[in-house]
Amino acid sequence: MAKLYFRYGVMGSSKTANALMVRYNYEERGQDALLVKPAVDQRDGARFVASRAGLSHPCIYFSDLMEMTPRQLKPYACIIVDEAQFLTRDEVRYLTDLVDDWNIPVICYGLRTDFKGELFPGSAELLATADVIEEVKTICWCGKKALCNARFDESGHVIKEGEQVVLGANDKYIGLCRKHWKEGNLGPQ
Repeated sequence: MAKLYFRYGVMGSSKTANALMVRYNYEERGQDALLVKPAVDQRDGARFVASRAGLSHPCIYFSDLMEMTPRQLKPYACIIVDEAQFLTRDEVRYLTDLVDDWNIPVICYGLRTDFKGELFPGSAELLATADVIEEVKTICWCGKKALCNARFDESGHVIKEGEQVVLGANDKYIGLCRKHWKEGNLGPQ
């Protein structure tokens, strides 16, 4: 029985590396996994997913996925969605249809909350509808579990106001524990 998975974590917790490794594991076992991302994510180039660890693979956009017929999806043992926080509520519901009606497992990777501590719309829907919810863990500079995504400016000050999405600014985010996120403490230089 297929399931919808939501694997979330803070910035730098290796979500994309995990997604790419899962795709590779399917391939290694002679099965195809379809790698998908929202078109809004252009950090790694068009139709491409890359991790900070150096892993990468071509992908399709989510809009391409929605145009595929059941016959075109039949060869895939699994669908893997990176940057799932950028999905809309309706797009997540489409994923539930793939799982429930077409019996295709879907594994989504993404952030749970933004730098203000607010849920992304796609993440909120995934938290509400996923069969399995798993955290991809990493640590704060202090050694505690990182729970929060901190955005910081050129001076190293934590920012808690502004646009929810700023793409291509990986060097402006860090995962922090709740205490240091609230304090705006990025740790020792």
